[in-house]
Amino acid sequence: MTKEEVHARIEEIGVIPITRVSTAEDARFAAEAVSRGGIPIVEVAMTVPGALEVISSLIKDFPDMLVGAGSIMDAETARRCLDAGAAFLTSDGLDLEFVEFAIKEHVCVFPGALTPTEVITAWKAGCDFIKVVPCAHGGDSYIRMLKAMLPKVPLIAAGGVNQLTALNYILAGAIGLGVGRELIPREAIRLRQSERIQELARRFLSFVNNGRIQAAARSDPNYPRA
Repeated sequence: MTKEEVHARIEEIGVIPITRVSTAEDARFAAEAVSRGGIPIVEVAMTVPGALEVISSLIKDFPDMLVGAGSIMDAETARRCLDAGAAFLTSDGLDLEFVEFAIKEHVCVFPGALTPTEVITAWKAGCDFIKVVPCAHGGDSYIRMLKAMLPKVPLIAAGGVNQLTALNYILAGAIGLGVGRELIPREAIRLRQSERIQELARRFLSFVNNGRIQAAARSDPNYPRA
């Protein structure tokens, strides 16, 4: 897929499952489960043992799955991820060397950022999205404030999204959610509860879709105001 196609796919689905698990087998199981639940996207964290091999094997076995790499710390790691076939690159903080590499390679990239300065710096560098992490630090009200200041910057809320907060992040203006353990619980991994993860995937998709519908309705000038 082209960078533009990857960008559009991420924005369309709006949920990015983050696999930060203990083994390569766990990562594969989680990726398969969320895909069966309707989310054909997975971010494989570089903290997963054998993460590069996981990325390449998922791409080989599930050609319709959008497989990306997360928790990237530097440009060299980013290069290895691309060599493994990663469709997108993301990080938990803002490293401009990594961002510049991704842009040069014409690959979809969204680094982590928290402060307005970091968000602006990342956006001006040419990122596709900005991942606000940890979003739980300020909650949906923080996302709302960032969108008020920077309405054109597409924000992904990550690092603290759960079933109680997901809808509010979308209503606050986030275009998507990065979700880890709340979507892929440790117990569900340990007990190999694929159906449980699939149900959670459907729920988070519903939060995104319902949030977008409600947000669109509220932007209608005819929407009833208090």
